[in-house]
Amino acid sequence: MPVLVASDLDRTLIYSSAALALTMPDPRAPRLLCVEVHEAKPLSYMTETAAQLLTDLGDTAVFVPATTRTRKQYQRINLPGPPPAYAICANGGHLLVDGVTDEDWHAGVQARLADECAPLAEVSEYLLRSADPVWVRKHRIAEDLFAYLVVERELLPADWVKELAVWAENRGWTVSLQGRKIYAVPKPLTKSAAVREVARRTGAELTLAAGDSLLDADLLLAADRGWRPGHGELADTDWTAPQISALPERGVLAGERILREFLRATRTATP
Repeated sequence: MPVLVASDLDRTLIYSSAALALTMPDPRAPRLLCVEVHEAKPLSYMTETAAQLLTDLGDTAVFVPATTRTRKQYQRINLPGPPPAYAICANGGHLLVDGVTDEDWHAGVQARLADECAPLAEVSEYLLRSADPVWVRKHRIAEDLFAYLVVERELLPADWVKELAVWAENRGWTVSLQGRKIYAVPKPLTKSAAVREVARRTGAELTLAAGDSLLDADLLLAADRGWRPGHGELADTDWTAPQISALPERGVLAGERILREFLRATRTATP
């Protein structure tokens, strides 16, 4: 049976310049490969070693990118290795099969959101009304499924995100702060549900996962084994579970370590 490897992308496998955490002396810095260009500028990177590990992983497991990015944002990424047959976008709102949305899956997600949580319009309006223009740079709606703000972190009031989380909790939504983005996401919108569907379709009996943020917790808990880097929301709160390994590496070297762990576990499980 195939091994399914589902991984978050940003700040887990790929890193912006600001998130690389190159703390070593310059001559010892790893060689980097650009894997995303936006508006003619390089945006995201992984180490060249990580690129080779991901290529090897794609040859031995069913690799599934699992991201909160929209489909358009995901399609900017040019990952090394075989093109993934499945990808999860919009935090589980879209399941891509050979790059194309599975419309039945998407319709089922929309129906569940309508039944179980407050409407997007209510949450979006609250964000617009309660966020201070002094520290908000952008307000975005993603795929008509969830909302997020781009903020100046140094100006963000210390308790604002916690207060937003309490308000959202009572309406069936969750809040996540990742870098300069504050996400408000319906609780039923999960990466784990989409990963379980891919596991069903592929017949995978072993699922491995990695992620760094609160929105990845359900993905990690749904996996047989999971890894989180030494940075991000989960590390900041010392979040863990019995099947989760907390890695010490931070930044782009954490992505390399995660891929090593994926490959080792896959090879152990595959005769």
